[in-house]
Formats: sequence, structure tokens, C-alpha cells
Amino acid sequence: MTIQLKQATAADLETLRAIGIETFTDTFGAFNTPDNMQTYLQAAYAPTLLQQELATAGSTFQLLYVDEQLAGYLKLNVDQAQSEPRGTQTLEVERIYIRSAFKRQGLGRYLINDAIRQAQAQQKSSLWLGVWEHNTPAYQFYQAMGFHETGSHVFQLGTDAQRDLIMEKALKNAR
Repeated sequence: MTIQLKQATAADLETLRAIGIETFTDTFGAFNTPDNMQTYLQAAYAPTLLQQELATAGSTFQLLYVDEQLAGYLKLNVDQAQSEPRGTQTLEVERIYIRSAFKRQGLGRYLINDAIRQAQAQQKSSLWLGVWEHNTPAYQFYQAMGFHETGSHVFQLGTDAQRDLIMEKALKNAR
């Protein structure tokens, strides 16, 4: 299995939009109303918003390829690009999604380890993310990766205010 990460650019907008909609729907569609899903997907994956996110300083999208097939993506934020003010010593994993055909192959671990590597290269002291309180498999995965719960915030999905748990991982060798 050959794994490759490619930093997304404006030229990848439609690819990013398609995989974002596909993976978010696959992960959360069965747990939410069609109206709430549609409202969220139209807003969160609107081409103009994705263009802004791709151009935001401190925010990066990486497309994950396995044997030259698009398998998932990762969105990382630092400094002012973070979805919540967390200071300059943290790196946020805002989105980490794997297409269903590629799950259970260690790719989530690969992406988290890459995020850790990037955070350490930037001398960040911790990595943080939000995970839906009802997404038990993801929560357990992050716990196994050394994250611990530090709080919560609201994730608005259409008209449904959902609770995301904030999880954080302290990094070794940080300054």
C-alpha cells in the first residue's frame, strides 16, 4: 500500500468539496435529519467558503491518497485560523475524514501522526480537536492516540445544536 499526502490548493476545490460531502454524510447522515444534513452541507461545503478556507493563513488541507486513489483528507489550523481561540502553542485538527472503503486500514492513525509531526515541527505544545459526543468509535480512537477530554463546545448542524467534546494531546519535545 502506497500512501501519499498532497496539500490541497484552489485547483483541488471540487475534489475537496466532493470528498467532504461524501465523508461527512457517510459518518453522520444516519444520525441526523435530511433537512439538517442538507442545510449543513450546503453551508459548510459551499465553494466560496472552501475557497476562503483554502486561502486562510494558518489553515491547510491535505488530501490522502492510497495507491493513487483518493482515500480521505485532513484539515489543520494554527494561530488565528483555529476554530476557537486556543493560543499560538496549539494545532487544531479541524477535520479528519476517511472514505468508507478505506476505513480500518490505519489511515486515521497515519493522519493523526502526520498532524503530530507537523505540530512538533512548528514547536506547538499540544494538538486539539472536537469530536461529537455520540461518535464513540472516534472518541475511543482519539483516546487510544493519547488525547484526553478537556471541555466541550456546540457544533451547529442545521437547526440541531450538538455537543462536541474537546480533546487534547500534549506533545513531547515542545518548547
